[in-house]
Amino acid sequence: MLLTSRTFGEAVLCLCAKAKEFIKVGRTCRGDLDNRMDILHEYVKLRSEFGRQCLFSDRQELLVDVPPNPKLASQFVIKETRDLGVQGCWEMSEHEVNTKRFEYDNQGINHVEGGWPKDINHLEMEQTIRFRKKVEKDEIYMNSVMVLGTVIGQCVGQNNAVDIYQEYFRDEDMLDEVQEAPSVKVANVYRDPHHVKRHVTCLSWQPNGGNHLAAAYCYLQTDKAHLGMSQESYIWDIENPTQPYVTLHSTSQLICLDYNPDDMHSIFSGCVNGQIALWDARNGKSPAARTPLEGCHTDPVYKIVWLPSPTGTEAFSASTDGQILWWDSRQLSQPTDRLVLDLSRKENLETALGAISLAYDQSTQPDTFLAGTEQGAVVYCDRAGKSAGEKIVCTYDGHHGPVYAIQRSPFFSQNFLTVGDWGARIWSQDVKETAVMWTRHQADYLTDGCWSPVRPSVFFTVKMDGVLDIWDILFKQNDPTLSVKVRDEALSSINVHQGGSRLACGSQEGIATLIEIKSGLSSPQHNEQELLGEMLERETKREKVLRAQRGGDDGADGEAGPKELVLRSEHDFHNVMESEQRRKQWESRQRHYP
Repeated sequence: MLLTSRTFGEAVLCLCAKAKEFIKVGRTCRGDLDNRMDILHEYVKLRSEFGRQCLFSDRQELLVDVPPNPKLASQFVIKETRDLGVQGCWEMSEHEVNTKRFEYDNQGINHVEGGWPKDINHLEMEQTIRFRKKVEKDEIYMNSVMVLGTVIGQCVGQNNAVDIYQEYFRDEDMLDEVQEAPSVKVANVYRDPHHVKRHVTCLSWQPNGGNHLAAAYCYLQTDKAHLGMSQESYIWDIENPTQPYVTLHSTSQLICLDYNPDDMHSIFSGCVNGQIALWDARNGKSPAARTPLEGCHTDPVYKIVWLPSPTGTEAFSASTDGQILWWDSRQLSQPTDRLVLDLSRKENLETALGAISLAYDQSTQPDTFLAGTEQGAVVYCDRAGKSAGEKIVCTYDGHHGPVYAIQRSPFFSQNFLTVGDWGARIWSQDVKETAVMWTRHQADYLTDGCWSPVRPSVFFTVKMDGVLDIWDILFKQNDPTLSVKVRDEALSSINVHQGGSRLACGSQEGIATLIEIKSGLSSPQHNEQELLGEMLERETKREKVLRAQRGGDDGADGEAGPKELVLRSEHDFHNVMESEQRRKQWESRQRHYP
């Protein structure tokens, strides 16, 4: 039968009534016994201690019967139990090794200086001189010197013919590094703590080999921006991926930031609303100073770079409003200088080019810099110019879209790298019409790139398909030396540690990935800088010859014509490559067959 709350209550009342009747009968029996005999012992026990309750019924009743439903049985899915261990820290193991104990033996030796006789005190100069004269007059000594003279002469001749102190395997370690296959490894992943994921638009390493990585987070697609989006950016300790080391709270999202190379705690940043903010990681989360809205850029600040100066407080910024502004961190109320990227030299903001990347090198002229624009042109500027026409020196045109990254070579200041549209280009400052080297067009858009600080011929690029490309132009020019799939989403930024063995990539889902570069791509190679210098110089000469040929010049190098110069450059290139191959083969044979 179906047991309901009403029937259950009636059953309880019935049980209680029967229990009262039993208790009443027991008391009556006890009263009759008291008239006849005395009770010596009485045992009392609670009903709850008797154990299971007795059923006041002589039959078993079925309360409910739910038969199985065959239709539901067909929908039942049996899943296997899976155990998955998740660890947020480094995997470590402990090993113990027992080695044989090295036995030591202490021994002494008595040495008499010079092997002098016992009766000669070697500390007395007169006695030693007298003994030498006596020995030199001995015939046996003279005969011994004559016999040994021929032997010594033969040894001297051998030493002059063969350098016994020559280091035959001095470059053995260098050869092993060259032969090592290039490879990288993902070391850590740092995720945006906010639930709405933003783009990692800029990365900056702490100077002087520090272990902190500053990352700027910004959602660039303003048409899809959320109202509750976070305005925070973070500084990460590379050893702790679980939570940021410092949180930078700002009134506007940060697009770019840069560590001060002279101060490990000062950071300049550019915001979406055009403001410039100065941060000190030691003094909390709020900026130490910021520019007023009326005295800064009118568009987002896409790049800011510290300038080497005696005070270490100067920087300059680029924005799509067409202005390059110079700042002093001690006084951010207004910029110290201003340049409008108007190619007509009229300082008209309406026709100015929007700058999104900057490159500066102290080894060149201290007032010159390069600005990459969203129109695809690179503008070479000189701050020391007296007029607007003198400040904009020339332009380099070669990209079909925005120049997302521009950087001078750390080893050759006359050459610089640009990244934009579907490829990367290497330029020479002396050739303005075209780049001297470039990669073939990729299937996906390139978003950022930079040089290696330790390998002159290596640079890095990231693409929209989440792939990191590592190029070694001394080894291969048409294809990257190594391509690594870092993320499934697009990569938006990259920066290499000054040691050259680590780099960080930022994605459009708010994830910064730390990658370790193996020694094959992070250790200087033998004669690499000289070979790359010859290659860049040869390609620069080739472009000058081609430019002269297009311009109709009879000769560009003395009396030689363009065709002869091209053939001469090709001949020099093949000679250099053949000599380098022969050198490597000879070193390989010397290493394997000494």
